[in-house]
Amino acid sequence: MDNKTRCDWSTKDPLYIKYHDEEWGSPLKDDQKLFEFLTLETFQAGLSWITVLRKRENFRAAFDNFDYKKIAVYDDSKFDSLLQNAGIIRNKLKIKAAISNARAFMNVQKEYGSFSGYIWQFTGGKQIQNERKSMNEITATTELSDTISKDLKQRGFKFVGSTVIYAHMQATGMVNDHLVSCFRHKEVANV
Repeated sequence: MDNKTRCDWSTKDPLYIKYHDEEWGSPLKDDQKLFEFLTLETFQAGLSWITVLRKRENFRAAFDNFDYKKIAVYDDSKFDSLLQNAGIIRNKLKIKAAISNARAFMNVQKEYGSFSGYIWQFTGGKQIQNERKSMNEITATTELSDTISKDLKQRGFKFVGSTVIYAHMQATGMVNDHLVSCFRHKEVANV
């Protein structure tokens, strides 16, 4: 183990540490990856993130590497096979949401040119820099996540409540919620 100071939540599990050090909070503007994170966040709703991380590779295999164009046309047979797949979180409503969200995602792309262009417009295309000193200062939602959640729901997205959206904003670097003491805070701010 190295001597790097990390956010409190990431110091116990090697999978969490890798995710924290390499992905969480890095500004992400690639539509494919944004769809992956949005899908994983919807499956995480009500569960712990480590549960999703441990099943991430299974999700990638089951959902055609998060190819939203393929997911958008999943039929009943594919839905049934996903429901039987013990490697993922087998929740009917969340699986249906992944399929309908893929369709809504593509509609946003048609309107804005990219999902990235759409989602990042809410922050003016820039990462929101927070200066959190402790985990107690990090909220589960913000006014901005409320706004984005409402807009996504109006566009037909499912399982995109404000808490899910704020987690998505943190994961994809729309907001820098690394603690100021964390070595990643400056790294992701300088991307």
